[in-house]
Amino acid sequence: MNDTVLDIRLSPDLLPRDGRFGSGPSKVRQDCVEALAKAAPTFLGTSHRKPGVREVVARVREGLRDMYALPDGYEVLLGLGGATLFWDAATFGLIRDRSLHFVFGEFSSKFALAAARAPHLRRPVVVESDFGDHPEFTTDATCDTYALTHSETSTGVAMAVQRPVPAGDDSPIVVVDATSAAGGLRVDPHEFDVYYFSPQKCFGSDGGLWLALCSPAALSRIESIAADPDRWQPASLSLALALDNSRQNQTYNTPALATLFLLAQQVEWICAKGGIEWAASRCDAAAAAIFGWAETTSYTTPFVADPSRRSHTVATIDFDAAIDAAAVCRVLRANGIVDVEPYRKLGRNQMRVALFPNIDTEDVEILTRAVDHVVSVLSG
Repeated sequence: MNDTVLDIRLSPDLLPRDGRFGSGPSKVRQDCVEALAKAAPTFLGTSHRKPGVREVVARVREGLRDMYALPDGYEVLLGLGGATLFWDAATFGLIRDRSLHFVFGEFSSKFALAAARAPHLRRPVVVESDFGDHPEFTTDATCDTYALTHSETSTGVAMAVQRPVPAGDDSPIVVVDATSAAGGLRVDPHEFDVYYFSPQKCFGSDGGLWLALCSPAALSRIESIAADPDRWQPASLSLALALDNSRQNQTYNTPALATLFLLAQQVEWICAKGGIEWAASRCDAAAAAIFGWAETTSYTTPFVADPSRRSHTVATIDFDAAIDAAAVCRVLRANGIVDVEPYRKLGRNQMRVALFPNIDTEDVEILTRAVDHVVSVLSG
């Protein structure tokens, strides 16, 4: 495509108030940035083991407990490295012997691969589906851990969080990757044992941190594996160390203070607005706008065919072959509408749009009109 497409200029009525639609890193609210700047002289550059930072960590942990109405005995853990590191930590400190993975995208497959490569674990059971759908629930009596993904960021597929096996003393634990779901999709804490995520999506912060909402069964699993003298764990991947430090409102090693602060601001903003129900309703409205447009527009189709399996935090929209989605994205980017390109490894002629709580539904509606205009110009 010739670079002259970049000369297409959108009129002001086709420009969202904020053009950031990335699926992570995501839009950060300006008032959070301003609050960080105001707090910077006494917060940034201070020790993460002293009250100033530990109080911010406490705000995050207490806020998440309130947001999800966590049952008694559940705790909020945090550590460094993001959800990618958490997969490795789980192979050391959560999976006792064998895991079952429901795989339907790039990120769910990476956790399965991490478990498969762990030499101290039995080879996992992997239940797969085509990308654009998710597998049906199944069980396997040889598995002590079930790995679910609430929203597959790469494909825009959502899978309900539910226990394949009723909870009990000897039941497998349910571990859920919620990186692009937490803070934007509804979930019942009784249906999971670990709900882990990074803060650079619905929580409008930066990456490099993982958080996990953990049930008593998960905490017991972490502690029992850590007590096994034959089960070695590197300190940086030890969930037992993360648990001990989280109870002190700190991390094992030095965190990015700005990430913690922005996260605390976002958690409290969502809680003040009405909690997870408010945030999920906001994402529902944005999803209705973009999927309604995609279903009624001649050249677009939702990638996820089943409406009940479409994520309301990440939308993937296919374009007809006659329309060059990459060219459309280039024009949008030249006009300040950024990060709507598809996931790089999916390899589809589509765009991917974040629908996180920070993103106004009106901006999503304007985006669809901007796409219509760009397609009209490029096709003319």
